[in-house]
Amino acid sequence: MAASPDNPAPTTPRRKPGRHRGEGQWAAGHFTPLNGNEQFKKDDDGLNVRTRIETIYSQRGFDSIDPNDLRGRMRWWGLYTQRRQGIDGGKTAILEPEELDDEYFMLRVRIDGGRLTTEQLRVIGEISQEFARGTADLTDRQNVQYHWIRIEDVPEIWNRLEAVGLSTTEACGDTPRVILGSPVAGIAADEIIDGTPAIDEIQRRCIGNPAFSNLPRKFKSAVSGSPQLDVAHEINDIAFVGVEHPEHGPGFDLWVGGGLSTNPKLGVRLGAWVPLDEVPDAYEGVISIFRDYGYRRLRTRARLKFLVADWGAEKFRQVLEDEYLKRKLVDGPAPELPKEVWRDHLGVHRQKDGRFYIGFAPRVGRVDGATLSKIAELAETHGSGRLRTTAEQKLIVLDVEGGRVDSLVAGLEALGLKVDASPFRRGTMACTGIEFCKLAIVETKARGASLIDELERRLPEFDEPITININGCPNSCARIQVADIGLKGQLVLDGDGNQVEGFQVHLGGALGLEAGFGRKVRGLKVTSAELPDYVERVLGRFQAERAEGERFATWAARADEEALS
Repeated sequence: MAASPDNPAPTTPRRKPGRHRGEGQWAAGHFTPLNGNEQFKKDDDGLNVRTRIETIYSQRGFDSIDPNDLRGRMRWWGLYTQRRQGIDGGKTAILEPEELDDEYFMLRVRIDGGRLTTEQLRVIGEISQEFARGTADLTDRQNVQYHWIRIEDVPEIWNRLEAVGLSTTEACGDTPRVILGSPVAGIAADEIIDGTPAIDEIQRRCIGNPAFSNLPRKFKSAVSGSPQLDVAHEINDIAFVGVEHPEHGPGFDLWVGGGLSTNPKLGVRLGAWVPLDEVPDAYEGVISIFRDYGYRRLRTRARLKFLVADWGAEKFRQVLEDEYLKRKLVDGPAPELPKEVWRDHLGVHRQKDGRFYIGFAPRVGRVDGATLSKIAELAETHGSGRLRTTAEQKLIVLDVEGGRVDSLVAGLEALGLKVDASPFRRGTMACTGIEFCKLAIVETKARGASLIDELERRLPEFDEPITININGCPNSCARIQVADIGLKGQLVLDGDGNQVEGFQVHLGGALGLEAGFGRKVRGLKVTSAELPDYVERVLGRFQAERAEGERFATWAARADEEALS
């Protein structure tokens, strides 16, 4: 039986008085909370806050919310307080939480596997317009995020979402977050294996289950059988990547321990091949290891990546097999290098049934409820009623007959949603930024949108794959370390010595089987106002200096610092 506060491990190592009790690992008998987060989780499971939201807080208003619920347990139901308007980035790390809090919330709708129906998208759009001032951003984890949500409206929003099979359960918090899935699962002509049944079973077993609702920190997951490696498997806590075993056929290669933020680490292969029907068991085993052995003393070391780094792949696999699965895993092959450079499924593609799927791009994931409702209408008219979100802040309409493709493309383009997008619109992502996020230092969404417009105007002939990821703080929600050009928000000095919004620049990051983190050139910072000039300059040098067929990341790794500045 797994360790827990109510079921302690058989032995507890002795510690000298006055010393902290190890890393707070439950499997070592360390159940005494070592920080405030662990204390409020021990005091009451985050899942229980829903009842208080429905019966107390939504009735009595924002001021009635207990602080440990407000800045802690409410995340278990997808709710974060948003940033109070008018607070500049210089005050982000100075003010107390209650000074940064607005009386409105961000609410995250989890969309496991990115799967949506037109009915669901229409409801998402209606909620946006009625309760969220039109906001509804697409995230790089296949979710939708609202802003301006009042606590009084949350129960009604839940009722409407759940009536169409959607949920905010554990969309945030120290929980199993949304499970990424290939947005073309079950339809792509080149698919190795469809992971959808595994995602459904993981949801059934683990999401909303008190056995997994108190993890050391968040747990990010991905399952994809696409040869395009389309779910950023390298930076998830656990990922199942489609492979063909020479003896056993199609299945999944198991990866663990990826994650970015301020201490980025790429996931590692356990060298294990997992058949489709055993994926939920392996998932449950890995998340149980994280729950029982994960570090709970310091929040900065509470992700699975630190445990994997300390143990190594061999020990991690052994513990998984011996203590949790009670069986050996089959050795298996690594995934092959993707044939396509872009992994976002943008454009018009033939499905294996002869119909087509069409991927399209808003700018940096920024959409609104009215637009989502119109997309739902177009998808219903031209397809079968199925859509998908992607891990690149994009959307896809499935099951379009050949004779309806042109009409759908025209309808999307009329909404400003590009099917044949420039590399800049296609490859630029941005996090929420200072507009709503309490951790942010700079503005990101509008900055990213204007950067796309400027680069399209200045470099209309540029046709190389390029990723430009913009983040408002060091936490890398927009994956800055693995972008060709990663921009980490911070305050910098302009030419007149004034402190202004700007970015530290990372260059040459990548995902795929040649994954790596971007290079930081000493002192390379750029103001927000100078950003278009800088990106235009460095891309011009890349075009002038690159070898034939050379990607930006490869060039950036070998270029001298002057060329990158």
